[in-house]
Amino acid sequence: MRKDIVPPKVEGVAMAVVREQDEEGADAWYVYLINLNEHALENVLISSRGYGELEGEARVTSEMRHHLQLLGPNSWARIERIVEDVFPLSNQYWLSFYVGRELHDKKYIFLAGSIDEGNFTLLPLMNVKGVMIE
Repeated sequence: MRKDIVPPKVEGVAMAVVREQDEEGADAWYVYLINLNEHALENVLISSRGYGELEGEARVTSEMRHHLQLLGPNSWARIERIVEDVFPLSNQYWLSFYVGRELHDKKYIFLAGSIDEGNFTLLPLMNVKGVMIE
């Protein structure tokens, strides 16, 4: 029964981490959701957490949950601020959303150490540099 259910493939949706200035002018890192599609994403739920090993000890961060009622076509939204202390961990973002009446979900994982300026690319739509997973 379960094997007969084929979930829809998520395409044109990306998660990105960008370095920019915060409200006080200090450097900060932020996570963004980017919708590269011509259709909106509705009732977007994002669950984020970090996990891995630091100094030989297993670590898990608190799980954060975020909700966006709507993310329009060809647009982006800031999801959360992320601190550099968790960059040595794998940072996971589990995304669920509707397109019409169809539920989509996908897991995005920034592997330990991957949030680094050496991995920067020019982000579509935003025209800034950052680390992106599509």
